[in-house]
Amino acid sequence: MYLTSAEQAILDGQQGETLQKVMRSVVAYGEAFDAECLVPIEGSPHLVTSFGANTIQPYFDMLQELIDAGLKTRQPFTVDPRPMQYDVLDPGLLNRVVFNLIFGKQKEYEAQLKQLGLKDDNAFTCTCYLPEVGNRPAKGTYLAWSESSAVVYANSVLGALTNRNSAGIDLMCDILGKAPLFGLMTPEGRKATWRIELKTSGLPNAQLLGSAIGLKVMEDVPYITGLDAFLGAGLNPHSEAYLKDMGAASASNGAVGLYHVENVTPEAVEQGQDLLAPGFQTYVITDAELERVLQAYPVLWKDVQARPARVFIGCPHLTLEQLAGWQQRIDQALADAGQRRASVPTYLCAAPDVAEAYRQANPEAFDRMKQQDVHISNICPLMYMNNPLCASAPIATSSNKLRTYSTARFFLEEDILQLVATGSPRGGRHA
Repeated sequence: MYLTSAEQAILDGQQGETLQKVMRSVVAYGEAFDAECLVPIEGSPHLVTSFGANTIQPYFDMLQELIDAGLKTRQPFTVDPRPMQYDVLDPGLLNRVVFNLIFGKQKEYEAQLKQLGLKDDNAFTCTCYLPEVGNRPAKGTYLAWSESSAVVYANSVLGALTNRNSAGIDLMCDILGKAPLFGLMTPEGRKATWRIELKTSGLPNAQLLGSAIGLKVMEDVPYITGLDAFLGAGLNPHSEAYLKDMGAASASNGAVGLYHVENVTPEAVEQGQDLLAPGFQTYVITDAELERVLQAYPVLWKDVQARPARVFIGCPHLTLEQLAGWQQRIDQALADAGQRRASVPTYLCAAPDVAEAYRQANPEAFDRMKQQDVHISNICPLMYMNNPLCASAPIATSSNKLRTYSTARFFLEEDILQLVATGSPRGGRHA
């Protein structure tokens, strides 16, 4: 891999042993993927590791070595959501004990993050690119992101350039301000090897569509046709929220780091079907295909007829528009059922800055939600489900990502609303 004289000097140890280790690691990573060179990171960093788990002590030791050497990221960074928020979601005394055992290093870890360049105390979210959070890279900028749902969004919807990096490598690249050039950061790597032909009767559930795509193409790049008939051309807050959820599902059920949507996402608008690589494969998605995917989801509840203990909505975190939409639909579902409170404690997960913006814009609705046992939380539901006691409870979700990585059970949005209003998963379609 080609290095500039300044990069070679770092590799030779001329700026200290610790920075030399950082450069060695990044170069070895790049060479493993036949990277041509290092390119400057122009966008702000986002890190995937947000939890102080006792089991990753070597990671914390590495961070401390970086701190002791006086190193930090070139730009302030954001990081994935915190694992727990006791003032909003109290899991009970026994679960608190278990959470403290699992994430016992959280306080110390967050102190390390601040020394390494954490943006602020609100910088914990998987949707750092939302306007309220402010870490939104410009089209064509190089990144070294690692959170799968953020990577696929940055590449696809924003047109930024990043691979699906690992935890640790993301931080080291951001300390150097450079990332290896390969894969999704190159024009060739951004070509689509799958053409996805959408032939459904209406706009599909974003989670199911992303799941179907991810299961079929795995880590390849899909080019999606037919979706613009429902989303319209170009991007707007509604289509961006839809693509956020679709992309997260494709990245969790597969390893999709980039997709193109004809007439919608920036590179597809500019290049159209020229983005299709020679020899591409075709996958047709119909209503029947999405139903097949839904019915194939496993149910991991011990009692499939159990009353859910909690409902989690928002993995990845919800946008401001989605928060308002869910609040309105929950209000209507409760009214239709003649109820004033949710039958199941319900949590809408969103970034701290998004939650605060919603509270300020909708103070009456915010207060009403708390009376309904509906709460806005900034946690990562995946981290909540890492607690084995929590994972053993019947948790319901509308998120395919949460379903994929935990024992949570997936329900379509209309069935989630029925469940919130009545407490019963029966009577509607669910996986």
